Order: sequence, then structure tokens, then C-alpha cells
Amino acid sequence: MKPLIVATIPGGIITILIFFLDYFRMQLVDKFLMFAAFVIVPLVVVLLSCDEKNKHQRTIYAAIKLLQFPAALLALASVMGSKTWGLGSTTIPGTLSLGWLLFTLLLCIYGLTIIMNRKGRTEEIAIGAGLIYFFIGGIWFTLYQYQFDLFQAKPATYALSSLHFHFSSAIVPIFIGLLGRVMAKKSWYPWVVAVDIIGPILIAVGIIFSKPIEYIGVTLFACNIAIYTTYLLAYLRKGSLQNKSSFYLVLSCIAFYTIVVVSICYPLLKNMFSLTIHDFIPIYGFLHAFGFVLCGLIGWVYMIDSLEEKR
Repeated sequence: MKPLIVATIPGGIITILIFFLDYFRMQLVDKFLMFAAFVIVPLVVVLLSCDEKNKHQRTIYAAIKLLQFPAALLALASVMGSKTWGLGSTTIPGTLSLGWLLFTLLLCIYGLTIIMNRKGRTEEIAIGAGLIYFFIGGIWFTLYQYQFDLFQAKPATYALSSLHFHFSSAIVPIFIGLLGRVMAKKSWYPWVVAVDIIGPILIAVGIIFSKPIEYIGVTLFACNIAIYTTYLLAYLRKGSLQNKSSFYLVLSCIAFYTIVVVSICYPLLKNMFSLTIHDFIPIYGFLHAFGFVLCGLIGWVYMIDSLEEKR
């Protein structure tokens, strides 16, 4: 698993420093955004496959692998400029964030090539849509760093929208697309993909304009993840649960179900321990980012590697 190690160890070390050193003085949302830039996105890049016969796709893929780490460093410099170095709302943090925006544009273009080159394959549409959503996350990140007053929303809303598109919106379609590559096709699968593409847009629109729309999007998206995790566990039961891929994928599913249980028990826990929603946000964040997303990506990297070895 040399690609996995090379892709994640440098970014992983930087992420650990960001989370545990007081020097960085970042808000939790900024730390999770840096975790996405330095760890989550490199794992997604490892998962991507390149058509060697397609020169344009091969060139874009090579550029993505080359520019990912420098773009993540520019994103870090942008956040540190506004939060650590006291540059505040100057144009410098916003300008530095353009490096990450351009990189996510490359991911978007690569996602479009996947959709166009593999027409009619629903699972490839899902993966391509996930890569496109990274670009939307990059746009929100740049708006956040420039501190623009758009749609009468606060910069904190831009940060949450960027986080939403760097994690759930981008990752869940990719997960469902990867599942579609290995599962026996079911009649309901295209509907799951369709909801998975529409759901993030509803959530993003709801965050800015309408709470009811946000609730509808979140409900649809959560139901989709429940379908994905349930079918994935059923698929894994057919094989050996001793290998690494199954271990991490099961952990990812358990993390999702834990989030559901915590959400259901939230009213009771709030009254018993005098907790607020702000006390639960770190719990949700760590379960989702490190449990569902990170373990899921590692599991799929191992599974794809194992399938390629069998071929």
C-alpha cells in the first residue's frame, strides 16, 4: 500500500499538528477543512483510476497528483493568514485560497471526464458528481477566506458550506459509486444515485435560504447513507471480515450508526447532563470525519487494491 502511505503520511502529520498545537489557533471548522485538504482529498486521488488511452484524462490526473500537496499548503497558509498571523479580512488570505480553488477545479474537470467517457454507467456518474462537489466546496472556501458578504450570509455559513461539500457532499457519492462498481446492480440503485446528487444541493440551498429545505435535504441524504451502509454490510458478509478493507469499512458503517444513535438520544442527553448543541458538534464532527469518511476511504483503497491484485 505504498500509494496510501505516500499520499497520507505528510498530510497526516501536518493535520495532527494543526489539531493539537496551540500555535495554529484555528476554529474547529478550519481544522476539519485542513484535514480534508491534507488527508481526505489525497485518499480520494488514490482511489481514482486513469484511462491510459485517454491523453487528456491522463494529463489532468498527473496534474492532480502533482499539485495536491502544494494546493493544500496554500489553503493552510490562507487559513493561518486570517487566524494565526492576524491578517484578518485582508485580501491576502483570499488570494492564497485561490490555489485550493484551482486545484478543486481540476478535480471537477476530471469528474466531468469520468462522466463523459463512461456514458450510461450510473456508478461513474456518482463518482464524477462527488469530484464536482469538491469544486463547489472550493468556491465556498474562497468566499470564506475573502469574507465576502454574499446572500446576506455570515462567513461562518460559508465555512460550514465548504465543510459540507468537502465531506458529505463529495464523499458519499464517491462511496456509493464505488459500491456500484462491485455490487450486483439493483433496480433501486439509480434512484439512490439521483438522490445522492440532489441532496447536497438541497442542503446547501437550505443553509443559505430556507431551513425547511435544509431539513428535507438532510433527511434524504441520511436515508441514502443508511441504504449505502446497510447494503455494504450485507455485501461484506459474503466475504471474509478478516481482511483490512472489511475491517475499515465496517468501522465506517458503525460510525454512521453511532451518529444516528447520538442524534436520537440528543434530547435525553441534553437534559440529563445540561449539554448544548455546541457540546455535540465536536462529537458529530469527529465521528463523521474520522469514523465514517476516513475509515471508509481507507477501506475502499484496500478493497480496490485487493480486487486489482485478484485480476
